[in-house]
Amino acid sequence: MKGVYFLASFLFLALASSFASASDPSPLQDFCVALNDTKNAVFVNGKFCKDPMLAKAEDFFFSGLNVPGNTSNQLGSKVTPVNVEQIPGLNTLGVSLARVDFAPYGGLNPPHTHPRATEILVVLEGTLYVGFVTSNPDNRLITKVLYPGDVFVFPVGLIHFQLNIGKTNAVAFAAFGSQNPGVITIAKAVFGSNPPINPDVLTKAFQLDKNVVKYLQSQFWWDNN
Repeated sequence: MKGVYFLASFLFLALASSFASASDPSPLQDFCVALNDTKNAVFVNGKFCKDPMLAKAEDFFFSGLNVPGNTSNQLGSKVTPVNVEQIPGLNTLGVSLARVDFAPYGGLNPPHTHPRATEILVVLEGTLYVGFVTSNPDNRLITKVLYPGDVFVFPVGLIHFQLNIGKTNAVAFAAFGSQNPGVITIAKAVFGSNPPINPDVLTKAFQLDKNVVKYLQSQFWWDNN
């Protein structure tokens, strides 16, 4: 199993590196408002850089992806990210990684998007039903059942998901073509935004009764971190 983990990590980093050079540089946060007065605080597109002479091994190191994530939650899944927030040395390198753990019988990484990165995922343990939806107007659902050793790609920005359909725990590693791919969980963003979206908007958009919309908002408001 150690050999599989090593191979998966090596494959992901190699492929994610190719993603980084395959297109123009992308924004590394949701927006970057221009400033004419540099006396004000400046937030650059990425991170400020340390003097290279002060760099040390710890700037390029993370430990813990061998530790299973706690899936004792409503979704039955846990994502352990390894991006520029965990490894400062990833700044400007255009790659990042994540471990995803799934509980048996329906552990779910719910429909979400990564606005700044393509994702490539490999299954190490278990059986996952995965898929993504293409953009308008077709909105085609493309799905596949994955087994250990299988690899699947989720194109940048498209809504996608992973569901454990097996009777045992499942583990997958994902690589991204960005130091900060970002994540937008669809249900939480729509029904758990802060402040809440006006129910009239969601009632018409989803063609639901307003009471149903308010109920859904109440279900997501508790986890608005």
